[in-house]
Amino acid sequence: MNAIATRDAFGHELLAMGEAYENLYVIDCDIGKSCKTVDFQIRFPAKHVNVGIAEQNAAGVAAGLATMGKVPFISTYAVFGSMRMLEQIRQEACYPNLNVKIACSHGGLTPANDGASHQCIEDMGILRTIPNMTVIMPADYWSARKLIDAAYHYPGPVYLRFTRDPIPVIYTETDVFEIGRAREVLAGKDATILANGDVLSLAMQAAGEMREEGVSVRLIDMHTIKPLDREAVLKAIYETGRIVTIEDHNILNGLGSAVAEVMAEEGKGKLKRMGVQDRFGESGPYELLLADNGVTVEDVKKNVRTLLQD
Repeated sequence: MNAIATRDAFGHELLAMGEAYENLYVIDCDIGKSCKTVDFQIRFPAKHVNVGIAEQNAAGVAAGLATMGKVPFISTYAVFGSMRMLEQIRQEACYPNLNVKIACSHGGLTPANDGASHQCIEDMGILRTIPNMTVIMPADYWSARKLIDAAYHYPGPVYLRFTRDPIPVIYTETDVFEIGRAREVLAGKDATILANGDVLSLAMQAAGEMREEGVSVRLIDMHTIKPLDREAVLKAIYETGRIVTIEDHNILNGLGSAVAEVMAEEGKGKLKRMGVQDRFGESGPYELLLADNGVTVEDVKKNVRTLLQD
């Protein structure tokens, strides 16, 4: 298994959790095939509800189930799970702090050829501003499975964001992940790269190439955007001073903004945010869409070098 989409991890972990947890429910929005919930529906029909193309209704159904001691996972595309049902998420899940999980595929630019209408570049930023919401984007198959299970046990609303396309497998089945605690992938002392989701593998390549050039780059998987691992950010500030954030998300209000808030409050460090440049996407191959926003291995290396020269 060299590459697999994190939406597939969601489908596989649902089956495992369905066997283990009697109170787990899945709320579908008529796209179970794309979101990988079909096998769960077949195996556990009594714990599966398909509300149809009615995402706002899905939030209400999930909230109702949560009041009865169930742990519902709403499954849909990120653009619908973060915006079409936003008011319901705020009023019916977050305000009463109910145990509702929102698991969304097709986050960021990964819908690629489907164009801007399906490319969700705002979701993590929107949802991290709502009180009681936890926001997570795993970087590969195994971290996704571990964090999905962790979300089941984590109290309150949780938003999980997955990729449509296969991405490199970075971790192993035995690796441990904790919501709200970043994971150091590579040690380094000259600069720090903070990344999440599918672009972590791109950051790994850049960091590896820079190490061969004599630049010691620390790489951190910041899989949880909220609550942000403030301690990991502060450690990077004081030990390396220079930070690059990389995300498949608008550079406004996502990972880069969350890190910038910590740095501004601390009054130390230098930062470069990499991601979608506050503009809508377009139809095209995913790698080209990233490149058009300055998110490539060479761009990462260039930005690290620029910070080191300051």
